[in-house]
Amino acid sequence: MSDIKPLLRSAKEKLAAAEISEVDAEHLLAYVLGISRMDLHNSIKLEEALKALGDFGVIEDTFAKLISRRAAHEPLQYLTGIAYFRHLEIEVGPGVLVPRPESELLVEAVLTHIKNLEEKVAGEISVIDLGAGSGALSLAIATEAPRSRVIAVEKSADAIVWLKKNVARISENVRVVEGDVADVLPGIKCDAVIANPPYVPDNQSLPRDVAEHEPHIALFGGATGLELPKRFIDAAARLLKSGGVLAIEHTEDQGAAIDALLSRDFIDIAVHQDLTGRPRWSSAVRK
Repeated sequence: MSDIKPLLRSAKEKLAAAEISEVDAEHLLAYVLGISRMDLHNSIKLEEALKALGDFGVIEDTFAKLISRRAAHEPLQYLTGIAYFRHLEIEVGPGVLVPRPESELLVEAVLTHIKNLEEKVAGEISVIDLGAGSGALSLAIATEAPRSRVIAVEKSADAIVWLKKNVARISENVRVVEGDVADVLPGIKCDAVIANPPYVPDNQSLPRDVAEHEPHIALFGGATGLELPKRFIDAAARLLKSGGVLAIEHTEDQGAAIDALLSRDFIDIAVHQDLTGRPRWSSAVRK
C-alpha cells in the first residue's frame, strides 16, 4: 500500500502557509479517494480505496491540483461540490453561495412554526424562501416538514442552475420561481417566509475565500448593507398572511436597524443569537 502520510503532510504544510485550515487537506484527500475523512485513519478502508483506484500517481496529481486551488482560497465546498446543511448534502459550485451553519437556526424557527400550525389547521403549510440560492433552506424545510409546500425564489440565473439541480435530486415539495423579491408571486399569501438576503455593506472587506469566489449578488446589500434586506422585509410583509412568521438573517450589528424596518408591518420582533452567541437573525410576526 502506498503511504499517504508524506502526501498529506506536504499538503497540510502548503495550506498552513496560505493560512488555511490543515484539516481541509484531509477532506480533499478523502474526496479524491471516495471515502470519508474518518476512513483515512482506518487502514483497511484506506487500503481498499487505494487498491480500487489503482494508479497512485493519478491520485497524487489530482490531489495536488485540488490543494493548489484550495491554497488559492477557492472554497472547499466548490472543490468537493458538496456543502452539508442539517441532514442534507447540497450541491454547490461557482455562482452560488455556500450554505452557512448559522442559517440552520432560521430553518429551526420556521419548522417550529410549522409544527405549531399543524396542530391547529389541516392541509398544507405554505413557506416562501426569498433568495433561495442553492436551495438549502427550502429543502431542509421540505424534507423535515412533509406537510409544507415550499416556494424557492431566486433572482440569479447562475444560482438557479444549482437550485433546480438540488430540488430535482432531493425533494419534489419545492417549487422554483425565478424572479425579484420586489414583485414576485403577486397575489400569493403564505404562512412563513425565510430569508437570507445580501446584507454585507458594499465597502466591507471579506475573507478571500468569500470575496474572490462567492457571488457578490448574494453577499452585498447596498451602501449600509440594509438596502436589500429592506426589500426582502417589504416582500415578506406583502406575501405573509396575518399571523405569518418571518425569519431573516443579518449581521451582528444590524439587529436594531432590522427591528426598525420590521416595526411597521410586524409584531413580536425578536433578535436571536447564532451558534457562537452573536445576534445574527431576527424573527417577527405579520400584523
